[in-house]
Amino acid sequence: MSLDDAIKQMTDAIKAACSNAEVKTAKMSDEEARLSVYAPAGDMQKIKDATFKPAIDLLNNDGMDIQVFVYDKDAPPLKG
Repeated sequence: MSLDDAIKQMTDAIKAACSNAEVKTAKMSDEEARLSVYAPAGDMQKIKDATFKPAIDLLNNDGMDIQVFVYDKDAPPLKG
């Protein structure tokens, strides 16, 4: 499986849990990517539940490390 295939698989799982989630992808290497997911607070746990096992399976079976970080899209930005 390619990294792009793994990203698509995870994005599909995210969209199945919350169709209006916004997904931003950062490829870290040929085997690792970070998906930042922005969704309504009420859908955050559904996305986490929908991606937990597939992420573990991708890592164990295909060597693909797809990290999913879910954020409340309506939360105010942090002041730094």
